[in-house]
Order: sequence, then structure tokens, then C-alpha cells
Amino acid sequence: MSLRPGARAWAVWAAGLAAYVIAVLHRTSLGVAGLDAQHRFDVGAGALASFAVLQLLVYAALQIPVGVLLDRFGSLRMVAGGALAMTAGQTLMAFADDITGAVVARILVGAGDAMTFISVLRLVPYWFPARRVPVISQLTGLVGQLGQVISAVPLAALLAGAGWSAAFLGAAGAGLFVALVALATLRDTPEHRISSGNPISIRRLGADLSGAWQHPGTRLGLWTHFTTQFTGTVFALMWGIPFLIAGEGLTRGQAGTLLTVFVITGMAAGPLLGTLVQRYPLRRSLLVFGIVGINLGAWALVLLWPGRAPLPVLTLLVVALGSGGPGSMIGFDYARTFNPPHRLGTATGVVNIGGFVASLLTIELIGLILDARTGGRADYHIADFRIAMSVQFAVAAVGLAGILRTRRLTRHHLAREEGLVVRPLRAALAERRGLATGRAVKAESWRD
Repeated sequence: MSLRPGARAWAVWAAGLAAYVIAVLHRTSLGVAGLDAQHRFDVGAGALASFAVLQLLVYAALQIPVGVLLDRFGSLRMVAGGALAMTAGQTLMAFADDITGAVVARILVGAGDAMTFISVLRLVPYWFPARRVPVISQLTGLVGQLGQVISAVPLAALLAGAGWSAAFLGAAGAGLFVALVALATLRDTPEHRISSGNPISIRRLGADLSGAWQHPGTRLGLWTHFTTQFTGTVFALMWGIPFLIAGEGLTRGQAGTLLTVFVITGMAAGPLLGTLVQRYPLRRSLLVFGIVGINLGAWALVLLWPGRAPLPVLTLLVVALGSGGPGSMIGFDYARTFNPPHRLGTATGVVNIGGFVASLLTIELIGLILDARTGGRADYHIADFRIAMSVQFAVAAVGLAGILRTRRLTRHHLAREEGLVVRPLRAALAERRGLATGRAVKAESWRD
């Protein structure tokens, strides 16, 4: 493959990216409409959180089946099918006036969303040179977050103006449009073939899933995704807008602006992290630890602030949370470098489960804590949110423990199977400084 991708590669990627942008719009639409949904369906925080949890549960549960189907049928069919499922879900939500309709709508959105991201991500290695894959993958995840901007600004404006039905019908129309674009433009590979034409069998499914899971590098990717992604997802998908409006006393416009800052920060950080991953693949975990520390430090500052935090402090929070999305993409880079192409979809699905399991657990726990403190009424005080949001630290502790364990197992595997020893950072830096005395240094350009 040429080191310079042609216009066709960029067009295919753009079509997939457009589908992912709209998938993120669908995913985060309930968070923007959270307070409206509580009044429309007459539910408390726990029941509202259950909507988002159900959506994420469907998303997470389908990741491995979708990964297997992706390896068999290719990205085109999966992206178009996902867009149509989400369109149906948002159309149903536009007219739903009871819990049953809303639940079915979010199930459809979760199912379609599950089919989109890993399908778009799988296009990248087929259409772009290997050295560009980390950066293009970061751009895929981050430009896709423009969907949050669309939900935070235009969708919120439609909710406030034209109303509930018009807002969700508008989202459904966008989903139908990207489905048509995908069918017209998107191709699985430059050779017009589906990534894997082999029939699905129980034996092959078991072999691919077992092979992906048994490699500790795949599990390292899962725990990386678990720990870096959930804080930002919880904020954007469900509790960010209620926290900023009902807890911190901001206007809807101010809250939407902060959500936009959150997205822009992630888009700015993504290319930088992608470049660092490309140049220093053996030091990816250090980037992960740094991002987790930034996220938890920002939350500690806001939650320990006496009374309501000032706007600059809340801005610092969303800037810090914006690094979580790029950080979670490192988990997919682990899947790519530790698995052969024929099971990449399966391995990517395994990794993608991590952050969404963490997110759905955290969303539900926050809702239950808020309900316990307010008796199910949507009458929140900053003290209620301070206690509820603190549950994120416990979830992060579980994730960090998983990262530390699987990082150690992965390094042992590399040393045993490939003879590659990952030296402590201090020793590596000392050896680099030895260049001045003429000592040779082994380059850290592994599996790029």
C-alpha cells in the first residue's frame, strides 16, 4: 500500500465517519433531553438512568456478536444496518409517550450504535498505511464526537423551540441520510471484497473469541478502555447536563457550551496522543495512567470545592474529561497490535465492551444514589451530586487494578513469546542519553 492514501481512501473514511458522527448524536441525545424526559415520562432519576443503562447494556452485549459479524460481512453492511436501526429508534422516541415506547426506542439506538464504531474503525487498516493507522484511528474516534456538539447545540435548540417530536424526528432524518451515504460511498476494502468471506461456524467463533481473549494484550486494551472512557461517557451521555444545570446552577446554554468545549478538547488531544502512540508504542500505558490521573484530579477539585464550583473550574473539568476519549482509543491500538487481521473485529469488540460496561454501571449507581437522597424527585442540590458523582473513584480503582495486572501479563508474554523486554522508563531514558557516548539504542518503533 502506498504511504500516501488516495482520494478514494479519504472518501470511504469520510462516509464511515459521517455515520459515526450521527451515531454519537443518537447515543447522547437522551442526555441532552434528560430533564425533558423526566417530565415527559414522569420518572425519577433512577428510571431515567435505566434508559441509558439499557442502551449501553445492549451496546456492550452486542460488541462480540457484532465483531464476529463484522469479520464475516464487512463494514458496509454493518454501518448501513446500524444507521437504519438508530433511525427507527429515534422515530419511535419522537412519538413515545410512555415508558414502554422509550425503552424499545433506546434498545434500537443501542443496537445500531453497537454496529457502527468498530465497523468504521475496521476500515482504517485496509485503506491507510500501517504507520498512519494510530493517528487516523484517533481522528475517527474524536471527529465522531462532533455528534455530541450536534446534540448539545442544534438538538437542544430544537427541544427548547419546536419540541420533543421535532427534535427526535430531526435526529432520525440525519440517520437515514448517513445510511444512504454509506450505501453509495463506503467500500470494505480497495479490492471491493468483504474483509472475510469465510462462513461463520461455532468452532471458528470459539477459536477467534478464545484467541483474542487469551492474549493478555487484548485484555489490557479492555481495561484501558474501561478506565479512560467511562468518566467522559457518563458526563456526555447522561449526567453531565443535569449536573451542570440542576447541581451547579448553570443555564442550558452554558451547559451546552461546556459540552462543546469537552468535545473540542478531545478533538485537539487526539492527534497528539495518536502521534505519541505511533512513536512510543511500548510506553502507551504511561499515557493511560496520565489521562486517568487528570480525569480523577479534575473531579476531585470540583467535588471538594465548597458550594457550587465557579465557571473556570467547571471549564477545567470538561477540558480534563475531554482527554478520556482519546485515551480510550489506546485500547483499540492494543487490539490491533496484538491480534491478526482475521480476528481484528472480534478483538476490537472485546475491547469496546470495557468502557461501556464501566459507564452503564456508573450511570445506574449515580441515579440510584440521587434517588436515595431525593426520594425520586428531580429536585437536586449540589450536595446530592457531590456524593453521587464520587462513585466514579471506586469504578476507576477497579479499572486501574485491571490495567496493572494485564500490563504485567502482557510484558511477560512479549518477553516469553517474542523476546521483547520492555525496560523501565528510567533505564530506557538512561540508555538514550548514552547516545552521546556512542552506545547503540534499540528503536522503540515496534509493530507500527
